[in-house]
Amino acid sequence: MSNAIATLTEDIYAQRDAFAAVLSEPSLNFDREAGFAVQAMQSNDFLAKIAMSNRQSLVNAVNNTASIGISLNPAKKQAYLVPRDGRVCLDISYMGLVDLATSTGSIRWAQAELVHASDHFELSGIDRAPLHKFNPFDPGRGDIVGAYVVVKTCDGDYLTTTMSRADIDSIMQRSQSFKSGKSSPWKTDYGEMAKKTVVKRAYKYWPKTDRLEQAIHYLNTDSGEGLAQEHEKQTPPFNQELANKLLSQVSAAESTESLEHIWTEGMKEIRQANDREVHRQFKEAVEARGMALKAAAQNTYEGETA
Repeated sequence: MSNAIATLTEDIYAQRDAFAAVLSEPSLNFDREAGFAVQAMQSNDFLAKIAMSNRQSLVNAVNNTASIGISLNPAKKQAYLVPRDGRVCLDISYMGLVDLATSTGSIRWAQAELVHASDHFELSGIDRAPLHKFNPFDPGRGDIVGAYVVVKTCDGDYLTTTMSRADIDSIMQRSQSFKSGKSSPWKTDYGEMAKKTVVKRAYKYWPKTDRLEQAIHYLNTDSGEGLAQEHEKQTPPFNQELANKLLSQVSAAESTESLEHIWTEGMKEIRQANDREVHRQFKEAVEARGMALKAAAQNTYEGETA
């Protein structure tokens, strides 16, 4: 195996120029990432065997870390090189996806959690963090019944996405790695895969960034997770009639007091509809109308005092 490691090491370090050409995150250092890749080969004989049988897949995986802007540093637990379907794939953890979202300015922070049968979980509204009570030291929390991720956007809003165990398992059953019957992260790390699945569904509601989009696209296609159908089918709900109604009310507001009342009543309807796109449009419209009303009031004041 020492000759194989030497060959693979040469392949990896030969990518210095290609790595630099596609690098999207300046903080990534080629020599460090190359070293992490070599360490992965040295510590996993099966991975090294697959890499030797498909050396181009190893090269592609290493360069994908540069183009996506994510590290193979095992201490960060963002991404890993894994053998899958006769090739080396870049596997991005749910923590890696969250780190990408925060570092690119899509969100302020995020937290993904599993919900067990004995936990108390309660959604508090579309723009509020959920209530999740449990004893983390209790070995009898029961089976996993679902997962969720809550994020705080750069505007200060909370967004929560949930998935039931049935929904998660439906995704798992379509995963190429699970269907292969071989070693799969779904079999060895179900909880982590459940968290990653709910994060991948939730990201469609977050402000978009190129690197996050690229990471999700890679996972849904090249990595073999088999979730392209999930990405295409699960579109955010949108109530156009509700949006038109609320936006019309905002446009007609003649004072900040009336606008505040419209905001309060409108949010009640949005929480009931659980429509995040309407919430986004409504919030932006209220903010814009509020600024316009304040500017008009200031101009009137200055005219009266002139």
